[in-house]
Amino acid sequence: MPHDSALPAWPLLLRAAGGRAALRRLVEVHGDAEAAVAAGPRAWRAAGLDEDAVARLRAPDPDRLARDRDWLAQPGHHLIGWDSPDYPALLRRIPSPPPALWVVGDPDWLWHPQVAIVGSRSPTATGADNAHAFARAFAQAGLTVASGLARGIDAAAHLGALAGGGATVAVMGTGPDQVYPGAHRELAARIAAHGCLVSEHPPGTGPRREHFPSRNRIVAGLALGVLVVEAATRSGALITARLAGEAGREVFAVPGSIHNPLARGCHALIRQGAALVEEAGEVVQALAPVAAELAEALRGRLSAAAAAPTFTAQTSAAVKLPADPDYQRLWDALGHDPAGLDELSGRTGLTVGVLSSMLLLMELEGLVTADHGRYARRP
Repeated sequence: MPHDSALPAWPLLLRAAGGRAALRRLVEVHGDAEAAVAAGPRAWRAAGLDEDAVARLRAPDPDRLARDRDWLAQPGHHLIGWDSPDYPALLRRIPSPPPALWVVGDPDWLWHPQVAIVGSRSPTATGADNAHAFARAFAQAGLTVASGLARGIDAAAHLGALAGGGATVAVMGTGPDQVYPGAHRELAARIAAHGCLVSEHPPGTGPRREHFPSRNRIVAGLALGVLVVEAATRSGALITARLAGEAGREVFAVPGSIHNPLARGCHALIRQGAALVEEAGEVVQALAPVAAELAEALRGRLSAAAAAPTFTAQTSAAVKLPADPDYQRLWDALGHDPAGLDELSGRTGLTVGVLSSMLLLMELEGLVTADHGRYARRP
């Protein structure tokens, strides 16, 4: 799928830094980034760009733009703008979505049903083990795990998803070429190979204190729900949980010992209405309705059947599939012996990201079984 339309225009707009809302408004009014750039200073001001941003658009920094072009020319590097059909549907719904996303890896994973796992940067051994175990179980159930690439719970979640044979998405508080903390460079490379790294900041942007709370809204916005594992009463994880609730997403919390100060944030969330969960299956079951909604949006993105994801087109006396012909193609490719995503991709011609979304929906409907990332028809 093409992910890189209007590449020269989007770096210009993002480097102008005219504010998220103003950039989105400018692009919406003119249809796409190229038309927005060509519209000129009067249109830029009318959209809400201040004079500094207008000046940067009129006389852009050639060194920074060259850096952006060089970065985008590398394999696996993408820029997805607000005007792109590949912009994640769920992220569009948050109060302040980023105008564009810099992505390392496969951007299709941004459309896959995700659950975010967040928590303390200094967890107990039990907390880190719980995050790893939940993430591994989510991956084996067909969900992608999102987190923020930080130390502690974030890292345990990313590693658990990878151990489960699944994909994971890391939202960065730096530019896409700057891994923070530096000790996570190897982890970041593994995530890019089995998921993707995402940032709203252009290449060369180093770690800044104000970027990390802002990053949390993207973690929450990409996910169907957020699971908090060990968090103090004042922590970034609770900010993520609050943002998730404000965006209409599900919030889950793992309870802990009353003697553990890192359990108090989770207990506070539970008192405020977050779902207390003890195993991954509870989260998967709770997210089933919104996962189906995301599958519907995905089919619209692929210009497939516009019908809601109800199983209506009967293929046999016992099995019903959506009217979308891709589901019939996938069903025909599935057998009674488990097959991995790469094998199914080869059989169907569909991308791994698209297949994952479809298989999750079919699993929730009881049509397929999933075991360690391999899928088969349910007997």
